[in-house]
Amino acid sequence: MSMQPRFGLNHMVCPSFTVSEFLDLSGKLKAQTVEFRNDVGDNSLTDLDTALKAGQQAKELGIRVLSINALYPFNVWNDEREAQTRELAKLAQAANAEGLVCCPLNDGTAVSYEDLKYALTELAKVLKEFDLHGFIEPLGFPISSLRSKRLALQAIDEIGESERFSLVHDTFHHKGAGEDEFFPERTGLVHISGLEDDITFEDMLDGDRVLVGEKDRLSNVEQLRTLLDAGFDGPVSFEPFSEKVWNLQDIEGAVQDSIQYVNKALA
Repeated sequence: MSMQPRFGLNHMVCPSFTVSEFLDLSGKLKAQTVEFRNDVGDNSLTDLDTALKAGQQAKELGIRVLSINALYPFNVWNDEREAQTRELAKLAQAANAEGLVCCPLNDGTAVSYEDLKYALTELAKVLKEFDLHGFIEPLGFPISSLRSKRLALQAIDEIGESERFSLVHDTFHHKGAGEDEFFPERTGLVHISGLEDDITFEDMLDGDRVLVGEKDRLSNVEQLRTLLDAGFDGPVSFEPFSEKVWNLQDIEGAVQDSIQYVNKALA
């Protein structure tokens, strides 16, 4: 029997909520972890005052702050990226976050392996300075410049930064990239979302991502079981991008239903 996951929430569950409202929801759902975002419009975590208050509120609720999501595109390193990383790192530190989720360029432009290694090397320097962790999230879209978790790990190992970086195993991107390899011992965070629409895995987009239920086509339960059975004991964060989810009248009830579905299916 698989153990029950340690569930958390990504702010993408309810982007119309303020950071404080998002934390209140997380507390009601007994979420163990949260991920703040810098891309949810007016509710993004973008100033130090909000970050400090969010960190304090999370502490009072007994919730672990995992990350600010996301540094993009982390694998195109230049002066602008370094400044962006420092800005996010200051916010993460203020919010008592453990690190940054880092996503690769996703516009059809290729990024060389040498450039990936260079970016990771420079990124590691900034993360060390702020005592933060890097959660590297390959994106499974055909236009992504880094689809493979194995390639990300290879680059991380070649620059000697396996302690500074871990993988994000995103069930949607795992399926989209057609990957069948799991790296439980190198995974720091799992993102889960479901797909119910009749669309190919090559054509699916963020807007198709709903909560995980019995109609899910991404094999979320099977992916989670594989990770848990292999010893993964880290956070599993809900990350739907569909407006169908965002427009729900009772998001608390919907997430609770999804948690119960996943736990029952795993058992």
